[in-house]
Amino acid sequence: MRHARSMTWAVSVSLALALSLTFGGPAFGQQPIKLGFIPDITGPASSLGVPERDTALMLQAELDAKGGIKGRPVKLVIYDGESTETKTLLAAKKAIEEDRVATLICCSQSGTSLAIKSTVQTAKVPMVSMAASVKIVEPVKDSFWVFKTPQSDVLIAGVLVDYLVSKKIARVAWMNVDNAFGDSGRLEFDWLARKAGIAIVANERFGDKDVDMTTQLTKVKASDAQALVVWAIPPAASVVTKNAYELGLKIPLFQSHGVGNKRFLDLAGPAANGVRFPAGKLLKAEDLPDSDPQKKTLVAYAKAFEAKYGPRNTFGGHGWDAIWMTYKALEAAAARTNPDDLPTFRTAIRDELEKIKDFVGISGIFNMSPTDHNGLDKRAVTMYEIVNGQWQLAK
Repeated sequence: MRHARSMTWAVSVSLALALSLTFGGPAFGQQPIKLGFIPDITGPASSLGVPERDTALMLQAELDAKGGIKGRPVKLVIYDGESTETKTLLAAKKAIEEDRVATLICCSQSGTSLAIKSTVQTAKVPMVSMAASVKIVEPVKDSFWVFKTPQSDVLIAGVLVDYLVSKKIARVAWMNVDNAFGDSGRLEFDWLARKAGIAIVANERFGDKDVDMTTQLTKVKASDAQALVVWAIPPAASVVTKNAYELGLKIPLFQSHGVGNKRFLDLAGPAANGVRFPAGKLLKAEDLPDSDPQKKTLVAYAKAFEAKYGPRNTFGGHGWDAIWMTYKALEAAAARTNPDDLPTFRTAIRDELEKIKDFVGISGIFNMSPTDHNGLDKRAVTMYEIVNGQWQLAK
């Protein structure tokens, strides 16, 4: 196993240099307030983690420009979770015990977020997850120190079910990736679909590294399903899409918000055309009415991100929300506690995160509370269709 220090973001000489240049910042003269940031920069979930990492780099300069909090610079300390629960847990322990971060922003995936949940609960360190499963923050009594920014799978599934009902689809086939994200999505979709009178007539699973899902899709094709719902992220989500196209599957294909990035389009190619999925408003922010309270924030983030890193995606937005909500909580906590008293400071940060109201973010407008550590509702989600390789608002 690599030494723990190698888990910090030192993937290559050029990346390490970029990190040092970005985090160099002004010399404030006091010890920094450190935020541990653990995305999946490498591995199967890198299509989520890389834009999260890129967003963190972009925002570090903005944090520096703010001049710090009470004279202290705010530093994002980036680690690579490597798309595994073990590496993410090791990174989280290093951040908490050795680097003594004030709070954690982690992780890219539901499985890794759940894997470190007990660690942050025991250590009493506030954490903001960038992953979807509602289990990350529920039940709230077991998630006292944990919050999250993406729309929960139960919220996404609810919007998708409403859309299926509107299209008079009563029988669906289901396929999900065999991990915490896929299993949680299946659970939430299943009960919402049955409640709405939608029957699941085929139920299949696949691995996140599988390169052919034809066997599962052949069973789907033999069913009487009116549509196929897939719950996964790239590359697996793209493989299913291509296999369905190659197999000549004629029924509509729906995906989760896990495909809200350019990598899905690139890997699936023409097979992606016609795919519909629910996600946040970022992908077509410019098409929103000017009256939409998120539009200004969404367009500004999209332009800034695309100028530096290329096409926007919703996963970078999850990082944006997590960083700025945490910063807001840091400011309020530092106003009434001493950041040097780390246990007290961490408690104050947690309390301030729970008080956040009307925060206009990328994933939606957040209203946290003691009973809701996600703070979003259905207004944060819209339906998309891929047309000619581009995202369009679905009809």
